[in-house]
Amino acid sequence: METLDRYDLAILSELQNDGRLSNAELATRVGLSAAPCWRRVKALEDSGFITGYRAEINRQRIGLGVLAFVRLDANRNSGDVLQELEEAIRQIPEVISCHYISGTGTFELQVVSRDLNSFSQFAREVLINLPNVKDLHTSFSLGEVKASSALPLSQLQAPPTGATMKGRS
Repeated sequence: METLDRYDLAILSELQNDGRLSNAELATRVGLSAAPCWRRVKALEDSGFITGYRAEINRQRIGLGVLAFVRLDANRNSGDVLQELEEAIRQIPEVISCHYISGTGTFELQVVSRDLNSFSQFAREVLINLPNVKDLHTSFSLGEVKASSALPLSQLQAPPTGATMKGRS
């Protein structure tokens, strides 16, 4: 599966909104019968467009009230040293997101913690002691304006069936 058509995009959109939809309900919503819908979902999974299904959990409700953004500076940015640091970061459950960034810093982490004291202890005992860490710069979320893992699929809408793109027949 190389390209996504309107049915694939509709399936992805519906599953982003509710990953617990039954195949029958999903098929109805996207305008397919059940068997072709199931085959398309399976193909989207096999091709890596769908990478998993999970419940969204309210972090404050379960007691993880602090969300910190940590810019981590590495001593050296050579391949082997960074790979060791990346692997160490992947093993830390409190780090819920990590990006290799441009500009100042090497990595940008999102870290959750119960409270500021817990985060402070975590930063002193875990983050600063990661291999090849030179410095940490932390900012804290003061309130969440938007948090979504849903991708803007409407930007990818396929042309209607039978339509041609300019310059193509």
